Amino acid sequence: MAALPVVFSEALNLQQLGVPETSIKHGMTTMESDKWIVCVEASQLTMIDLRNGAQVTRRPMQAEAAIMNPDQNILALRAGTTLQIFNLDTKQKLKSHAMPEPLLFWKWTSPTNLGLVTATSVWHWAMDTTSAPVKLFDRHQTLGPNTQIINYRVSPDGMWCVLGGISAGAGGQVNGNMQLYNVERKLSQPLQGHAAAFCTIKIRGRDDPAQLLVFHEKKAEAPTEPPKFYIKEVGRDPAKGPPFQVAPVPIPVPADAASDFPVSLAIDQKDEVAFMLTKMGYVYMFDCHSGTCMYRNKITNDTVFVTCPQDATGAIFGITVRKGSVFRLQLNGQTLVPYILNTLRNTQLALSIAGRLNLPGAENLFAAEFERLMSQGNAQEAARIVAQSGNALRTPATIARFQQLPPQPNQVPPVLMYFSTLLETGKLNEQESIEVARPVLQQQRLPLMEKWLKDDKLSSSEALGDLIMPHDVGMALSVYLRAECHGKAIQCFVQRGEYDKIVPYSTSVGFKMDYSSMLSQLLFNNPQGALDLAKGLVNAEGGPLIDIQQTAEAFLSSNRIQETTAFLLEALKDNKPEHAYLQTKLLEINLIGGAPQVADAIMQQGTLTHYDRPHIAKLCERAGMWQRAAEHYTEIADIKRVFKNSHQMSTEFVVSFFGKLNREQSISLLKDMIGRGPQNMQVCVEVAKKYHEELGSESLVEVFEQNRATEALYYYLGAIVNFSEDPFVHFKYIQSSCMLGQFKEAERVCRDSNIYNPEEVKEYLKGAKLPDPRPLIHVCDRFDFIDELTEYLYLNSLLQYIEVYVTKVSPTKTPQVIGKLFDLGSNEDFIKRLLMAVGTACPVDDLVEIAETRNRLRLLQPWLEARVATGSTEPGTHNALGKIYITLNRDPKSFLINNMFYDPKVLGPYCESLDPQLAFIAYKKAAGACDDDLIRISHTHGLYRDLAKYLVERQDLELWAKVLTKTEGEEEKEDPQRRQLIDQIVEWALPESTSADEVSCTVRAFMAADLPGELIVLLERIILQGSDFSDNKNLQNLLILTAIRADTSRVAGYIDQLDNFDAKDIALICVSDSHNLFEEGYSIYTKFSKPEFTQDKDEQVEMQVLAMGVLVDYMKDLDRAKTYATTCDEKPVWSKLGKAQLDGKFPADAIESFINADDPSEYVQVCAEANEAEIWTELIPFLKMARKTMQENLIDTELIYAYAKTNNLTEMEQFVAGPNVSNIQAIGDRCFSEGLYHAAKILFISINNNSKLALCHIHLEEYREAVAAAQKANNVSTWKHVCFACLRAEEFRLASVCGLEVIKYPDHVDEVVTYYSDLGHFTHLVSLFEQGIGLEDAHIGIFTELGVLYTKHVPEKIMEHCKVFFTKLNVSKVVRACERARLWQPAVYLYTHDKQHDSAIKIMMERANSWDNDIFLDAVTKVRNSELMYKAVGYYLSFHPDLFTRLMEVMEDLIDHSRVVSQLRRTGDWALQIGQSYLKAVQKFNLSAVNEALNELLIEDEDYEALRKSIDSFNNFNMIALASKLATHELLEFRRISAYVYRQNKKWSASIDLSKNDKMWKDCIDTANESADPEIIEDLLRFFCDSSEKECFSAALYTCFTHVRPDVALELGWLNGYHHYIMPFFIQTFRRTHRRLAELEKRTAPPKEEQAMQDAVAGTYGNLAGFGGVLMLENGPSMGMPGGIDMSGFGGGMPPQGMQPGMGMGMGMMPNGGMNGMMPQMGGMGM
Repeated sequence: MAALPVVFSEALNLQQLGVPETSIKHGMTTMESDKWIVCVEASQLTMIDLRNGAQVTRRPMQAEAAIMNPDQNILALRAGTTLQIFNLDTKQKLKSHAMPEPLLFWKWTSPTNLGLVTATSVWHWAMDTTSAPVKLFDRHQTLGPNTQIINYRVSPDGMWCVLGGISAGAGGQVNGNMQLYNVERKLSQPLQGHAAAFCTIKIRGRDDPAQLLVFHEKKAEAPTEPPKFYIKEVGRDPAKGPPFQVAPVPIPVPADAASDFPVSLAIDQKDEVAFMLTKMGYVYMFDCHSGTCMYRNKITNDTVFVTCPQDATGAIFGITVRKGSVFRLQLNGQTLVPYILNTLRNTQLALSIAGRLNLPGAENLFAAEFERLMSQGNAQEAARIVAQSGNALRTPATIARFQQLPPQPNQVPPVLMYFSTLLETGKLNEQESIEVARPVLQQQRLPLMEKWLKDDKLSSSEALGDLIMPHDVGMALSVYLRAECHGKAIQCFVQRGEYDKIVPYSTSVGFKMDYSSMLSQLLFNNPQGALDLAKGLVNAEGGPLIDIQQTAEAFLSSNRIQETTAFLLEALKDNKPEHAYLQTKLLEINLIGGAPQVADAIMQQGTLTHYDRPHIAKLCERAGMWQRAAEHYTEIADIKRVFKNSHQMSTEFVVSFFGKLNREQSISLLKDMIGRGPQNMQVCVEVAKKYHEELGSESLVEVFEQNRATEALYYYLGAIVNFSEDPFVHFKYIQSSCMLGQFKEAERVCRDSNIYNPEEVKEYLKGAKLPDPRPLIHVCDRFDFIDELTEYLYLNSLLQYIEVYVTKVSPTKTPQVIGKLFDLGSNEDFIKRLLMAVGTACPVDDLVEIAETRNRLRLLQPWLEARVATGSTEPGTHNALGKIYITLNRDPKSFLINNMFYDPKVLGPYCESLDPQLAFIAYKKAAGACDDDLIRISHTHGLYRDLAKYLVERQDLELWAKVLTKTEGEEEKEDPQRRQLIDQIVEWALPESTSADEVSCTVRAFMAADLPGELIVLLERIILQGSDFSDNKNLQNLLILTAIRADTSRVAGYIDQLDNFDAKDIALICVSDSHNLFEEGYSIYTKFSKPEFTQDKDEQVEMQVLAMGVLVDYMKDLDRAKTYATTCDEKPVWSKLGKAQLDGKFPADAIESFINADDPSEYVQVCAEANEAEIWTELIPFLKMARKTMQENLIDTELIYAYAKTNNLTEMEQFVAGPNVSNIQAIGDRCFSEGLYHAAKILFISINNNSKLALCHIHLEEYREAVAAAQKANNVSTWKHVCFACLRAEEFRLASVCGLEVIKYPDHVDEVVTYYSDLGHFTHLVSLFEQGIGLEDAHIGIFTELGVLYTKHVPEKIMEHCKVFFTKLNVSKVVRACERARLWQPAVYLYTHDKQHDSAIKIMMERANSWDNDIFLDAVTKVRNSELMYKAVGYYLSFHPDLFTRLMEVMEDLIDHSRVVSQLRRTGDWALQIGQSYLKAVQKFNLSAVNEALNELLIEDEDYEALRKSIDSFNNFNMIALASKLATHELLEFRRISAYVYRQNKKWSASIDLSKNDKMWKDCIDTANESADPEIIEDLLRFFCDSSEKECFSAALYTCFTHVRPDVALELGWLNGYHHYIMPFFIQTFRRTHRRLAELEKRTAPPKEEQAMQDAVAGTYGNLAGFGGVLMLENGPSMGMPGGIDMSGFGGGMPPQGMQPGMGMGMGMMPNGGMNGMMPQMGGMGM
């Protein structure tokens, strides 16, 4: 059978990775590429990284679906209509959107676009923009709402889309519909089929690729027609030609899969092959060029719900539903072409596939076709066959064939036609590239060569580069680079002058070369090139490839200072400490060599830091580079010396340089610079400005002051004073400003600064006595030195500055100035003038206080009156005037009453000591602000009447509380002051009032003060004794309420006497829990329900209802209430009574009351109470009354229930048949639960609830009717109940009918089995399931459970059942049942067919009656646990030894043979004997254990020939141990083998000794010769001499000729008289010696024609050695003479005279001049 053209394997299993079965289905598990699998679980998201060893990542996410981008780690999530996209690498949300309708399907159509399918339309969401999803097109009507979308694809150019879905068809058929949409034209075309995909292929003869739509077509209206496979090109420009199209190809659907349909169409873009997978697990492989189905097979029993291609390998991944098996399907290139040839018998397809994909298997076909075309002279077609054959025919021989063809007139030469054809189809190989390049280069068509190379049409090689090199160096370089000819590539770089590319290239490719010699050559020819190369060498990866110092010296030796500088700059850029010398050298050669600007630039860069800084500093100073010198010096003396030229340095440098010095150095250098004159003053100021924080302001000031540089100090301090927080700086700046006459600056700092020490500055300014005192004024004003300032100005007669100060600078400080002037005894006129000048700007309060303390207040009267005259309303001004008027008694009462601006809190206390009545007036003027003081003074001076009148007029409850509320500790005793006040209020204040508000506020105050007795007296006086407020409703309410609280005995009298009060409110208060005055409340309601008090009829009824409420809610007197209701006879009253009776658990009375009230509102509670009391007869009239006005579900429902409970079925049936809003289902369930089955049956019939109706029939034992109802209900629960009921009633036929319907549902199979089994009806149970397997929709559970039942009750049927229905069984469940029933053969069958070979093997080994040799041998090779194989070895040895060899043949490639041998040894010798055939079969693996065991068996069998053959062929065993064992064997041949083994292991002595003992002389001689050890051979020769084995002695000499010394042979022959036996040896020895000497003389003899030249050379060498004449080498006794032959091999030879031993032949045979190196030494030997 031909090997399959596809490779199928399981990559992993999702369930084994922890993914639940419920998540492995369409929509929950997605796989967009070979990178990730994403599974949505209940509360988390599982992501499996296929590129990282199937690493599982779980994240807690609540999502309905998730899909991963095919290229990036970008995850899209969906929950409802919300879509979100996250980048998992950056952990950020990229996009989010809420769709207008739910999403049904989505897919990444490309790495940058997400396709979204809703119920009505298709959307695209681009990832490379921030836009929302864009609607692309609407779904076609053929893809209606009943269609499940399973696929959506977009073409590579994005212009075509295909949407596919499936839907239920007639007769259980699954229809497929697709919609092809053109984006550009916005047109749709419906297609009938299930799967489609886009792909791009390269078509022979076309430059542009073809974009194909491949799809499956199955017409719903023609179900008997086979489906077809279509291939059509879409989107091609008509201007380029017609589109590619293949005629529809029928799809070969197997007979057992007529209802099968495709679920996926995946494209292998690499091989241009389409894989179509179907629901039943079939795979079809199509050629995208011809549409031919190349392969079809069933690969899985499970449905594949998702697939994706792997672009790199062309493989297809798929996932099976529920089981989660992730499989990999790939084209098998090695077997595809043979499969097409041998199985499909399609030669043309085989040739096309082999040529297009370069696959093996069609070489002979290509060769035969090629020969046929060549024989016909059809070169063009032959070239096309070669191009199609891949690499099979593209050989130099083929090129030669085309070259040999004669060209036709006016036609292209065949070889060029051949190359042109190959170039059209692909790339030329190396030989073809060389051959096509020759004529092109000869014709100088270099652009054509360049085009081919750019298009990668030629294979680069060194030979091709050599061809191109003379014509174009750049093109040759490109070829060398591609061919990795590194040496040639570097030569091209040199020729092109691209020296900087040499080192990076050689480093990147790991090529090593001698850079020193190249650099030396370039240094003289091309210095710039040498520089570029040197830079590259020092920058090479891994470190410099040349010595930097030597290279720099080489550049310097050529006086290349510029190149040296450039090289060192590049080499030293890493700034390493070990390059300190070179850094110094670099700067030195430029400073001394006349290029100090270069050195300055280098130092300016700062890249070199390890050079000798003092040395460079001296060189810089010598070169006049003062700044650089200063930078490099470290001693302050050197720095001072350099800074003598600071005038030649830039100011910026000098300032920045100070930043590098420490504090002491900076101060010292600054002093030195300032001391040299004013020319450095400016730069010193700049230094001081910048580094004042580091150097310290005090030190800098000291330096400036020591050099009397006041101006410099001023400028320095002026620059920092605005930012400094040092008081010293500010003080010195003020001081220097004053010294230089800069009074404005001094004034500014004194005015604005907060830093200086005011005391210090004040003392300095006072002592300086400046002509302008403004700085002092600002200091004293800011820091409150007013008295000192006033005194200073007054004593120094600066009175005008006092006036200026108080009028312009600080008028608010006028009181302090006036006070000090008072103390200094100033003139009052000056003070008055000063006050008048300040005017209103002066603070009044402070001035008045100061004047009062000094008793000078009257002095202020004119100024105060002047302020009042200007309209001043300041309280202080008026307070001061008031005090003056009160003191002077100038009508104070009028002032206090009429003045609106004084402060009573100030004048009130002032008046208390003078006149309390004035104080009362003042406090009263405060309008409440001084109430406490007013109360206090009233109590103190007995002003109760005034206070009572004030309280009534104020209407302030808080104020009332202060005077009426008792304080803590005074509750028990009466306060006389409060009593007097209350009396004044009752007797005078309130009666005099005519204001209702004042009366009301007073009453509320009494209420708040909790004075009920006083309040009642007060109210009776107002209401009952006649006043303007007698009919006031509020006061009547208050009187009754106060009586309720304080004296309940008066309440009834007040109710009778008063008519104008709030009856409802008062009644509510009476019946409240806090008072419980129920009779009073009832009296109020009955009084005001009368027409004379309430005219409105509705209000009268309301009062009656309230009265009823008092009776039933508070007094709980239902009898009195019923009498009152009868008296009133109002429906609301009856309704209120009914509710109370209902609450009191008197439902019958309540029903009567509600009927009288005609009120069904409480029907819910009435029904509940009636049901509880079981008074359904009384309830029916109420419900009928309620139905007149209400249509409520509960009313109708309860009425039906009441009919049912009263067994009034006729009326109930009529009611149900008529219009109603009852919940018949609920009441039916209720009747059913209470056993009212007849009523329930009527109800269920009315609503067609056949499920419940069936149960009613069951309870009524109407089984046939129950089955009929179950058929109408057709749900599993009903079927199950009826089935079990019939079973209990032993209605087996009816039970079978129902049971067949139940077992259709897998979840209920176990329950049926359990019920039948519990009742013991096993035969009927088996019969039921036997009928069940014939059902159209029989599922795996039925077949499985029948198998289980067979194992229990009909074991003889189980095997046949397993064989017939294996594919429909739950194997694990059935096999467990078989094991429980001890049915081992069926168990083995199931295990083997379920590929659980381990379990099958175990059973067959453990249960003898289950063993079958063929099954065992087939299964043992497929077990996963290899230990079972070794157990099988033991099992067969024990029970089936005759089949052991066959077992081992099967397991030969799967087991460890060493372990098997060990197992055989442990079993016994008989086991090894049994396994001998097995050992021979596996000896080819050359295993030590096998070889040793087999050798032992051969020894036991005394089969020495086989043992010798085994040792020679397989040497992997312990040879020494075997040899030792055989050395003492009784048989000679085994001892010979022992000696042979010793010889093989170079144990020469042991081998020879063993052969000696057996007199196996030939073996001894051969062993000695093989050892090549002269000592062993000599010992053997002496042994032969000692044992007189002359022939053996001679044979040993002959055999060991090359290893025997002639002297040893001569000695032994002479001692033992074996002259004749050694003669052949010596003859051979002399022959060999003669031949060697002749060859040596011939090889070393000089040619005659070069003799003169050799003499000249010898003379030259003689002159070089210091000799005047020619060396007479021929005079030496060993030079070229026959005496120079080395005869030391004969043992007695001495070296010739004048030579050392060992120098004879080697030196004597050298020609003159042939030893150049030794001639001078030899010349000195005195010859």
